[in-house]
Amino acid sequence: MVDYVAPRAARARRRRERELEVRGFVRRLDWTLLLAVATLVGMGLWAIDGITRFDIEGDSNYYVVRQAAYAALGTVGLLVATVVDPDLYRRHKRAVYGLTIGLIVAVALLGAVERGSRRWIDLGFFRFQPSEFGKLLLILFLAALLADRTRRLREARTVLTTIGLALVPIILVFLQPDIGTALVYVSATAAVLFVAGVRWTHLAALGTTALVATVSILWLLPAADVHVLKEYQTERLTAFTNPDDDPGGATYNANQSLTAVGSGGVSGRGVLGASQTRLDYLPEHHTDFAFASFAEQRGFVGAALLLGLYLLVVWRGLRIVTRARDAFSAIVAGGIVGAFLFQVFVNVGMTMGIAPITGIPLPFVSVGGSALITNLTAVGVLLAICARGQSE
Repeated sequence: MVDYVAPRAARARRRRERELEVRGFVRRLDWTLLLAVATLVGMGLWAIDGITRFDIEGDSNYYVVRQAAYAALGTVGLLVATVVDPDLYRRHKRAVYGLTIGLIVAVALLGAVERGSRRWIDLGFFRFQPSEFGKLLLILFLAALLADRTRRLREARTVLTTIGLALVPIILVFLQPDIGTALVYVSATAAVLFVAGVRWTHLAALGTTALVATVSILWLLPAADVHVLKEYQTERLTAFTNPDDDPGGATYNANQSLTAVGSGGVSGRGVLGASQTRLDYLPEHHTDFAFASFAEQRGFVGAALLLGLYLLVVWRGLRIVTRARDAFSAIVAGGIVGAFLFQVFVNVGMTMGIAPITGIPLPFVSVGGSALITNLTAVGVLLAICARGQSE
């Protein structure tokens, strides 16, 4: 009798310990961040419902239903990423890097060409963009690399090694060609280097090199009849500096976007009254220029609410950086927040004429399954870091 009761008591004690551990884990999650992201997803579906209502004749819900399905898949990714200990990615950083390169190379071998770019792999039931998933994978790898070399962060060799390994996926994505995603990779790399604690002189040198390279590619080399980019790419990247130069050509999208944003007023023109979107004057209104369409339909109030939610996500993300349990977790969180902020700034900026048109989607709002699933999974990684971070 004693031999039977003792094991049963031990099992009950272990069960109570597991329950307490789970409750503690759930309590340490950043519920404010989770609520902000859930609200963003809801606003994104609401925005897509209005923006794409007249895009598919006979099926006004085509895009919103598909986006809702992607949101459900992304939620699964968020939940899985939340329960996985981030240290797992650090231990298997080589596999993470290999997967990053492998996915992008697979596009070159298996990807479908659309509008002159090879960015997607079509599985029939789902067409996904591997470079979107590569954003998160690259951050995880670079963070692990730098965290394992914390004692050598101030050495130029460590910085150059990091840059060299990051350049491989950056160049592969650039050659697809996908300049926007390549720029996000660059911003993520800069963010992880900054959070890791690389010397300011090294960061300044890298920034200067990037600036010189940009000026050379966009202006100096073309002047010498050496073209790194295609003509239309150069026009898209430089047109914002002179929006009145070619209103019927290179600057058409930017001008139509400005018209859409300005016509929204305080409370918006509604779905039926938003002529720029409804009559398709604004190209790519459900992807690149989703913010402009949303601002036209919902006005300053809706746009301000959306930007406020983005700011809340960034704040909670930065808070997680400061309370991470180790250098690796802090660098990962910083990379995710940095890349997220860059995407929001550039997308919103290009709709208002203060940033070049790069094709970067607006997180949680632009139509696109790969981006939505990746962003939600990245939030799951942030929550995992938060739940295992330092206590108050």
